Amino acid sequence: MKTVTYNKLVRDGIPKYLKGIGVDCETKTVPLDARLPHLLSKLVEEARETARAKPAKLTHELADVLEVLEAITRLQRISWEDITAEQKRIRDERGGFEKGIFLISTTEPDKPTK
Repeated sequence: MKTVTYNKLVRDGIPKYLKGIGVDCETKTVPLDARLPHLLSKLVEEARETARAKPAKLTHELADVLEVLEAITRLQRISWEDITAEQKRIRDERGGFEKGIFLISTTEPDKPTK
């Protein structure tokens, strides 16, 4: 018998899926007031998977990212309208990613010594 330790948040249907394929699992429910750090870690995990995804799997991985984002917004009571308004504000201020600008380096002037 092989035991693998995950210690991470998973989708609600994963325990049932595992049981269905004959895999026992130990779970617990994370209380609402302790869930945000786990969701943020999950967001990073899903973003990494998206960054490594082949083009054929990109839609699937982006859907996983979106699911975690929606969970965070529900938990924090942030509306999509607020998010898209902030997105527009930042885009108007700094632009988007349409031009594909790649920053190579910056050079800052020396600060004057006193």
